Amino acid sequence: MNHKATTPEEYIAQLPADRKPVITKLQQTILKNLPKGFEAQMNYGMLGFVVPHSLYPGGYHCDPKLPLPFINLASQKNFVAVYHSGIYADPELYEWFVSEYPKHCKRKMDMGKSCIRFKYMDDIPYELIAELTTKLTVEQWVALYEKNVKR
Repeated sequence: MNHKATTPEEYIAQLPADRKPVITKLQQTILKNLPKGFEAQMNYGMLGFVVPHSLYPGGYHCDPKLPLPFINLASQKNFVAVYHSGIYADPELYEWFVSEYPKHCKRKMDMGKSCIRFKYMDDIPYELIAELTTKLTVEQWVALYEKNVKR
């Protein structure tokens, strides 16, 4: 879905009625559990949770004008997605998440490199997303990012 929103509130307002409560609950879950230093803002046309330039001046290597992404939320055509850069960059965190997922959801996990897709709005593991959100501090995420990208 192509969203032209410039604020998280505009983004949510543009969503279909059945997606608004889901995205809102995911956003609130992440905000409540997000370690100190990350900031919420629009990022790549999605709800983003980033390391601001004030903490990481180099920004994102793909476009240094952008802050370093950490988590994004998006309402796509056929699913809601949580993009978590840490599970892509840290094999141990990925393995933890994959092993925990079946304990929280009745359906099979649908996951890409950093994208967790939820096709069924009644089977979203909010508690697991909350715990995942707490797993990396800003400092840990920056160190992991630099280890994997700035070789």
